[in-house]
Amino acid sequence: MKEITYDELKNLPKESYKLIDIRDEGLVAYGMMPEAINIYVEDLESSKELADIPKETKLVFYCEIGRMSRELDDSLEYLEGRDCYSLAEGYVGYIRSGMKSQEDIEEKRKKAEASIQKKFHKQIFSQFAKAVKTYRLIEEGDHIAVCISGGKDSMLMAKLFQEIKKHRQVNFELTFLVMDPGYNKENRALIESNAKALGIPITVFESTIFDTVDTIEKSPCYLCARMRRGYLYSKAKELGCNKIALGHHFDDVIETILMGMLYGGQVQTMMPKLHSSNFEGMELIRPLYLIREADICAWRDYNELHFLQCACHFTETCTTCHEDGTTSSKRLETKKLIAQLKETNPFIEYNIFRSVENVNLDTIVEYKKDGVRHNFLEEY
Repeated sequence: MKEITYDELKNLPKESYKLIDIRDEGLVAYGMMPEAINIYVEDLESSKELADIPKETKLVFYCEIGRMSRELDDSLEYLEGRDCYSLAEGYVGYIRSGMKSQEDIEEKRKKAEASIQKKFHKQIFSQFAKAVKTYRLIEEGDHIAVCISGGKDSMLMAKLFQEIKKHRQVNFELTFLVMDPGYNKENRALIESNAKALGIPITVFESTIFDTVDTIEKSPCYLCARMRRGYLYSKAKELGCNKIALGHHFDDVIETILMGMLYGGQVQTMMPKLHSSNFEGMELIRPLYLIREADICAWRDYNELHFLQCACHFTETCTTCHEDGTTSSKRLETKKLIAQLKETNPFIEYNIFRSVENVNLDTIVEYKKDGVRHNFLEEY
């Protein structure tokens, strides 16, 4: 299929073409180009919406980085006789095109910081500070590796760490750590440009994790997540850090609780902090623990920021790379279930969260402590 760049597209009359986003639901949730319609690539052939577009209108298909749209066969019957194009560099190219001048970059940084201090102070910064205080996440003399994956959560977390450091209540150091496990060049460039636009001085190191898991058929994302965690711990320790910070938020926590029960047959949660079992003296902290995902999205959209859901080279065909290795299909299913339950019970999310704070051992048949299973009959 012929390619067209975003700059070339901007020079065409808007009424002469139609943008068609062929990515799946998971990626589309993280943003679309203005005035585009979403038709998943597997649904193109049977799409009435596509068939209803006038024949004289150019069809411009785009995916995440331009690879999947470029491989579309425009000789197929449902595209025959149409003037079809693939948008070079896809959605990522569109995002990067909006951050070219130094003035634009400086303006984005100032707006993002001001919104944390004012518009989103209560929903975001106050909840960040509350988690830090409640769970004692930052202590005197800490050197924290703020782990940035390139998504909205970790980028906001980095800005919140910068903001709380200004308050100088305790002395601590920050290293903004980005691991490149084998990103596509377009995705790595987007992470770097977003960090630059937000004024985050990142330290990038490389690994070959994606090459290692490339041939794994069963649960590659779980293995990838475990390996990434190990590499981050190792690099952070090498740089003199005693903690790594990950960007899991309130919604991740409650989804994990429910997924554990529905799919794992167990009651567990993401902890706000953990001691590493493999790296002595290292801890993992989750300072976004009390922040709602909807508020993170509102901050992102207010500042017209665009991030990737996953920057790995599976992105074109797979949206499973959640930080904890769980599949996006299961997590999305759980997210939808919670939203459905909320329609009749507005407190459902808070109740799920509180359920792991109010465990009554007198009503538990069995439980584990330090790996040892205990039964209620032991004290009956």
